[in-house]
Amino acid sequence: MEITAAPLSRRDRERLARREAMLDAALAVFAEKGYGGASVDEIAERAEFGKGTIYNYFPGGKDELYFALFEERVVAGLRRVIDDAFPPALDLSTPAAARVAFHGFIRGLIGQFHESRGPLLMFMKEGHRTHLDLEHAADFGLHFFGIIEAVARPIERAVAAGALRPLPAHPVAHVLMGNVRGYLMAEVDADCDPSGSFEPAPFGSADEAAEFLTTVLFDGLLAPGADAPSSDA
Repeated sequence: MEITAAPLSRRDRERLARREAMLDAALAVFAEKGYGGASVDEIAERAEFGKGTIYNYFPGGKDELYFALFEERVVAGLRRVIDDAFPPALDLSTPAAARVAFHGFIRGLIGQFHESRGPLLMFMKEGHRTHLDLEHAADFGLHFFGIIEAVARPIERAVAAGALRPLPAHPVAHVLMGNVRGYLMAEVDADCDPSGSFEPAPFGSADEAAEFLTTVLFDGLLAPGADAPSSDA
């Protein structure tokens, strides 16, 4: 029997709406001022709430707002992409099947970036500059390694099935995620270049961008049929 959640009361809906408004304001201020330049006073003013109200919802102040944005608007979205791309029964038994699966995953990551561009861009550009308290810094690390662990699991399945080369799954997951991040940053740099001299990748859709990344990561850069030189050469 399917269990459905009880509808929220009006009071709970209003409280949730206020909380989301505070997160929206925090995102705008962090994006404009950076983590170091942002203040709870400015976030409260942007959200049109009193500073005390902000602390009622987020007792940890700026740190807690920043981490809530990361957890709810970045990590949750990435988790959905991973779960959707790699259901437990997914066939990863052949190179072709693995390529299709990881193409879909990369396509999902690019789509998630476009859907949640604001918070993702902020954390991609700003995350390394923050100085969170030790508890939140540790939580950031746990979420990051949790994402890598979740990506490594289907890689391990594909390696065990002989569909991918027998390389260590966690470094491969880091490389995969790092390359997608690098592509997205290049896309952002092209959008933000005032001179117009930075040429973006000529992809009209997320599918084309995903095919580009899948080709680089899974097919390599050498022309088909080319003999790879020995690493001892």
